[in-house]
Amino acid sequence: MTGVCPDHQIRTMIDSGAIRAATPVLDEQVQPASLDLRLGRVAYRIRASFLAGQGRTVAERLDEFEMHRIDLDGGAVLEKGCVYLVPLEESLALPADMTAVANAKSSTGRLDLLTRSITDGGAEFDRIAPGYSGPLYAEICPRSFSVLVRPGMRLNQIRFRRGQAVLSDAELRTLHAEAPLVDGPAMIEQGLGFSVDLRPAQSDLVGYRAKPHTGVIDLDRIGAYDPADFWEEVRSKTGQIILDPGAFYILVSREAVHIPPDYAAEMAPYLAMVGEFRVHYAGFFDPGFGHAGAGGAGARGVLEVRCHEAPFVLEHGQVVGRLVYERMTAQPARLYGAGIASNYQGQGLKLSKHFRAA
Repeated sequence: MTGVCPDHQIRTMIDSGAIRAATPVLDEQVQPASLDLRLGRVAYRIRASFLAGQGRTVAERLDEFEMHRIDLDGGAVLEKGCVYLVPLEESLALPADMTAVANAKSSTGRLDLLTRSITDGGAEFDRIAPGYSGPLYAEICPRSFSVLVRPGMRLNQIRFRRGQAVLSDAELRTLHAEAPLVDGPAMIEQGLGFSVDLRPAQSDLVGYRAKPHTGVIDLDRIGAYDPADFWEEVRSKTGQIILDPGAFYILVSREAVHIPPDYAAEMAPYLAMVGEFRVHYAGFFDPGFGHAGAGGAGARGVLEVRCHEAPFVLEHGQVVGRLVYERMTAQPARLYGAGIASNYQGQGLKLSKHFRAA
């Protein structure tokens, strides 16, 4: 079977030992097309980000880069601007024909909390080679806010696939004709393009910008924080904003996105040539995201945007990213939003779940 593995196949992998864990995997870790990964009990403060490299282990490289280690039992603060490495509870023993890709969870990305997975022998972040057997690690770099973490917290997730299941542009057009993937014209070129909404129908509030000097965010506290303590509102009456170099923004797509039950999608950057900014992406869109049968009826994509070296004018309708669709090997037992307490089904412009609704 070619495609992305759904929840029931992930459970089979846990039972067979292809997915292993120091403590039993929890039912709520299994998502429709991915598995949430848990932090272990120690964090290593390292002086630089690194990859293990071919023929070398992460543990060996830690000897070069470790500054000190932090016990996470009872909670510990990971400070803004520092780089940490945390062994994860889960490890893998993948079949030879299976690969995996990891990515930050939505709430992690919306906090500008750079979280990437690395493996023994790995030459890329977040990409796990076919047949990989060994431990998993999370590299964590808080960039806008310092955060309080504990063992077992789930900051990133992993998706498993067999073979090549990415839809071509022609296949995407056919799928869109059968079950519309966006609520307007589909911009299809190397995936489904999406643009930024800077002319909302009900308000001139178009986004949020992270404040530079804030308190600590405890990642276990849901709906606990006043957005005004951490974010500045970004408003526009002209359909454009100027992005400041180094600043982090939460914006929203103009299009309402739909992921049919037999498909999954991954957000990818558009083209570096379109401007001095990058859309940072929490990445995975599960089967059922924005799907009417799962309570969605279309959902906007939240954009995590950082401007680079020069101020840049971002305008309403500008294309900023694309969704790459993949087939599932089978439909998941449960869809995103359908009775699994999904936080962002049917969303518009929305901060992470840690903040009170404005």
